[in-house]
Amino acid sequence: MSSSSSLPIGSEPNNKKRCRSEDDEQLQQLQEDRKSLRIYRYRDALLDIVQRNQVVIICGQIGCGITTQIPQYLLETGYGKEGKIGCTQPHGVVAVSAASRVSKQVGVELGHEVGYSIPFEDCTSEKTVLKYTTDEMLLHQLYREPDLITYSVLMVDGADERTLSTDILLGLLKDILRFRTKLKVIICTGTTDHVEKLSGFFNKVPIFKIPIRMSNGHTIEYIKAPVADYVDVAIDTVLRIHATEPTGGDILVFLTDHEEIETAEEELKLRAGLAEELIIYPVHEYLPAELQAKVFEPTPQGHRKVFLSTVAIDGVKYVIDPGFCKRKCYNPRTGMELMQVARISKATALQRMLVSERGNRTAPAKCFCLYTHCTYDKDFSEITVPEIQRTDLANAVLRLLHLGVDLSQFEFIDPPPAEALTKASEVLFILGATNTEGELTRVGVQMADIPLHHMLSRALVASIEYKCSAEVISIVVMLSSGDASVFCRRGDKAADADNARLHFQSENVGDHIALLKVYNAWEELLEKVGIKLTSNLDNLESIKKAITSSFLPHSAKQQINGSYRTVKEPDSPSIRIHPNSGMAQVLPRWVVYHDLVPTTGEYMRQVTEIKPEWLVELAPHYYRLEYALDVV
Repeated sequence: MSSSSSLPIGSEPNNKKRCRSEDDEQLQQLQEDRKSLRIYRYRDALLDIVQRNQVVIICGQIGCGITTQIPQYLLETGYGKEGKIGCTQPHGVVAVSAASRVSKQVGVELGHEVGYSIPFEDCTSEKTVLKYTTDEMLLHQLYREPDLITYSVLMVDGADERTLSTDILLGLLKDILRFRTKLKVIICTGTTDHVEKLSGFFNKVPIFKIPIRMSNGHTIEYIKAPVADYVDVAIDTVLRIHATEPTGGDILVFLTDHEEIETAEEELKLRAGLAEELIIYPVHEYLPAELQAKVFEPTPQGHRKVFLSTVAIDGVKYVIDPGFCKRKCYNPRTGMELMQVARISKATALQRMLVSERGNRTAPAKCFCLYTHCTYDKDFSEITVPEIQRTDLANAVLRLLHLGVDLSQFEFIDPPPAEALTKASEVLFILGATNTEGELTRVGVQMADIPLHHMLSRALVASIEYKCSAEVISIVVMLSSGDASVFCRRGDKAADADNARLHFQSENVGDHIALLKVYNAWEELLEKVGIKLTSNLDNLESIKKAITSSFLPHSAKQQINGSYRTVKEPDSPSIRIHPNSGMAQVLPRWVVYHDLVPTTGEYMRQVTEIKPEWLVELAPHYYRLEYALDVV
């Protein structure tokens, strides 16, 4: 008989007691950490203003605890008994990290009482009462639940970023609040950007400001002269911090996108040499879930983490800010949407400076600004331009029409350019998603049910007619996911990732295990929206027609000088096929392309050769017979 079996009734083995004691100590420490957050002193005042108002705006710097603590205060006060407490984020990686941290603080398993839902990953259950999600995912939930009746409180976090999804969500919530009088909405911002405008949009609702803390020990350093390569300077600064500053403080480097992060990661590993105590973590939207989880694990004793990130990471001691971000820029006249590196606003710069404030509990925190004070004064705008004023609106218009919204009556926080709305309506008409009255067609309803870019969802719908959905779905997975989300190209595995990409581009589409998983996820989605998978690999023309039907606005014809120009857009700029395309040497006369990338000029990526008569066949309501006769 084991020793444990002879224990008195009600007792338990010492090892179990020890584990329980350690868990209790850890939970107690987490509660003490919660009380040390600056937001804790305002807990009662925050709950009071929420109780007295249907809509409240809360403004507080990153690190004060808004994202993780306010939902817990609501849960502790009993708001979860009336329905779910939802917290939306512009970025999926933030939703995952916040849910993980809160589940530990509450003392529950992630996915049970506390969970998250992001694109392609749902970590919730029937027990979930506190749910972190993205704005985009909540918008899609509105199709099934137009009144969001399962929620008692919705907290829209990161509203100062003014993403397209955030603005559309806030506009819809304003309408929902008219008949859901008991629903509470809390709008949170990390900067003072747009706070007064947001308050006015919701009829001058109260603003609760958590005072900015800037202690005497917090140092902000500006460089003395502009730099040519801020990534290189950022790496130099990381190594200088690691060599001269005390061990025990993590470093956050703000970069613009995953490609820039991967470049910096490889260079930093190369130059760090034998500094094994330096742990480098890339943080971006394309990072696989298992790597995202590792980012937020405690830093090992005697080590220092370096976060190369597109978003803020709480709890760091040192911040390196080049002062740039990637921003969408859209020209409705040409239909071209590009991601361009741009200066951040002054409000965002201040937010980044204060990320390192929590390091003050052990030693003074520091922010290294890789721009001059003069550059900050002259080149940084006061506030961030809302995405709705600089992006393609076709997808947003499609979603709003599907929700039964009258665009002429919809209230925008900042109205989009009329030209952009007109272009969006034109694109949806070309794709057959709307009729001449601007109403959704059957095709448009199917497109809206699929949470994809409107052109990609159109390809999936067209694949039904051409009986090639199995092939088209594989193509759509590649185009919608982005290279980095399918293949994580880390420095030590770069060659393997490159080989996998070559294999992916071969005829054996979908054989790689990662793509198979994505494929299976999309297969389940398509079955839900009534698309039956069919295969037609022997007829490549059918597959090309399905793709062409979705990218009609991206059809182009070769010019005499070898460049291309968008069909029916005589004023559009000259574009060329990207050198990495398989069509770069072929130079077909008629093509469709996925998107444009700016380098020394504008280059088409993911190019397919087409026949001009397909344009008339697929969109006779828009293209005329002279296109099939090769007359422009």
